[in-house]
Amino acid sequence: MNFRQVISMDERKAKATAWALTFADMTTLLLTFFVLLLVILNDAEKHIDAVINKLLDETYEEMNHDLSSSNVSVERVTKGIKITIRGNLFNSSSAVVDPNYYPVIHQIGRIIRESEVINIFDNSNYDNLLELIHQRGSQLNVEVRCEGHTDDQKMPPSSDYESNWELSAARSLNLVKLMNKYAAMPEKYFSAMGYGEFRPIIDIASMENYSQKKKARAINRRVEIYLDAFLKKEVISEFEINI
Repeated sequence: MNFRQVISMDERKAKATAWALTFADMTTLLLTFFVLLLVILNDAEKHIDAVINKLLDETYEEMNHDLSSSNVSVERVTKGIKITIRGNLFNSSSAVVDPNYYPVIHQIGRIIRESEVINIFDNSNYDNLLELIHQRGSQLNVEVRCEGHTDDQKMPPSSDYESNWELSAARSLNLVKLMNKYAAMPEKYFSAMGYGEFRPIIDIASMENYSQKKKARAINRRVEIYLDAFLKKEVISEFEINI
């Protein structure tokens, strides 16, 4: 074997392995690109969450300062704010809101209406945020949800409702209508739900003391109002659906 043949074999080996080196370099570059993309997306998600939570925190502070009383409590929960109303908000077996609670409900409606999180869509300062959310294929959903809860006592024959479930749903709906009136906001923001006696705070099944049961039932009778803000998949218009 002469010198020229040896060089020729070496050249063939180099050419045979050159593609592998190129492929390895390309794979490394692609991996680096995807890592950077994940970092950017993660930073964007953190920014979105931080802004939304800041707006909710501001509204919570105002509600907690202005609303908290013996019958009204305000909590900061995962998706937003929970307002719990107890006491004689309704008469027994009735879904009519006691007028004595109108000022409180009016105040809740006012704070929600004036909150930054509700008005985010009309504030140009948040256009970049909303565009960032849109680019991720999502949309910001803000809602006011009312949930009615009763105690476990059966409905009297004279009641207009056959069950606690129906009563809690009617109470929740009436409260939502009143809040919608005071808040002067589009109906699309509001929803009403009734759970009857099936989601108690205190389980009284094993209680025997009448006084304890009475106190527990008073705690279980409540209405919870949620102001929630969260991301959900963007709604597709009929023109974007390929049938």
